[in-house]
Amino acid sequence: MGAANLRRNLTSLHAQVESLIWAMRCMIGQHKREVTFLTDCSDLVKMVSSPQEWPAFTTYLETIQSDKEEFDSFSLSFVSRTTNVKADKLARSVHTQPQLITYVNSNL
Repeated sequence: MGAANLRRNLTSLHAQVESLIWAMRCMIGQHKREVTFLTDCSDLVKMVSSPQEWPAFTTYLETIQSDKEEFDSFSLSFVSRTTNVKADKLARSVHTQPQLITYVNSNL
């Protein structure tokens, strides 16, 4: 879908969570009602599936839960980096940029 280099985070998992929230809000802004998100972070999938097991991320998970209610259909699935080479390349290129970058694929 796209990429953004968000602020520096405590951990890469924090960055993954913030990226999911950003992507969800992009889709809400585009009035998309049925969404599927793919991630190469298996912990993110586990976190969204079992939020009670991740108390350190409660605030983020409450935001995700609230945003999920905007969709008629929501899914988050794991996909390996080797399976999704284009997304991995895009993420790596955004990560190296010092300035704020936002990219959203207009071919949705």
